[in-house]
Amino acid sequence: MQTGQPSRTALGAARLRAAHQVLDEASILADPLALRILGDDIELSLDHAHNHPSGPRMRWFIASRSRIAEDALNMAVDAGTTQLVVLGAGLDTLAYRTPLAGRLRIFEVDHPATLARKREMLAAAAIAVPETLSVVAVDFEREKLSERLDAAGFKSAERSFFSWLGVVPYLTEAAVFSTLDYISQLPGGAEVVFDYVNPATSISAAAGRAAHQALAARVAAAGERFRSYLDTASLCAKMSAAGFRQIDDIGPAELAARFFPEAERLAPTRGGHVMHATSI
Repeated sequence: MQTGQPSRTALGAARLRAAHQVLDEASILADPLALRILGDDIELSLDHAHNHPSGPRMRWFIASRSRIAEDALNMAVDAGTTQLVVLGAGLDTLAYRTPLAGRLRIFEVDHPATLARKREMLAAAAIAVPETLSVVAVDFEREKLSERLDAAGFKSAERSFFSWLGVVPYLTEAAVFSTLDYISQLPGGAEVVFDYVNPATSISAAAGRAAHQALAARVAAAGERFRSYLDTASLCAKMSAAGFRQIDDIGPAELAARFFPEAERLAPTRGGHVMHATSI
């Protein structure tokens, strides 16, 4: 991410979420604010989706990870969760459209420049900000998440849910596991949903490795290079050791089988994973 500038990859993800509403008729994720927050950008969003080197799969993956997080949040609230933390909130609209807003204290966490740009876009789109929402500026690599959340009124003794989408690959492993350790040790108990990418060396097919490397090159060209690739078995072991009791890793094939169009369900074993884990 370029210093002092809002995230370009966050804008790219928002464009694909918006395009999903139009091109796929919101078949995976219904987000009525995805188009509104982008304003006049919708034509660029559709062009971005049509010309994306990954084809429709990246669009479906982005919609799928949000769907998994939102379904898990609904269940968590029914089980007693009172706080939602959206880590790396970008242009995600969950906090502004969830019917659960009145039952949750919500914290949106991101870099100051990205948060400032989002506030401008929300105001331009006349999207109301819930009274229960707090905005928390933090640099995951240089600041302690715990300190920034505590200062914003987060209650560590209450059950919490963390949505952490489109962020982990851009952090160092040290920052990733520091954050996971913090979440797993919260005294009130917590759940987290995040996505991550396996190392290219774990992909057997040459075409798969090439696609993996091409994606890394594209985000690097946007000034936001991938900094961590996580092996699934090692990640699960470290999360278990950190204190997560239930760990559900949803890989590319399962994502495709669950969410993608029928003709595209025979997914290759490459692509992003979505992790859902709980310390409760």
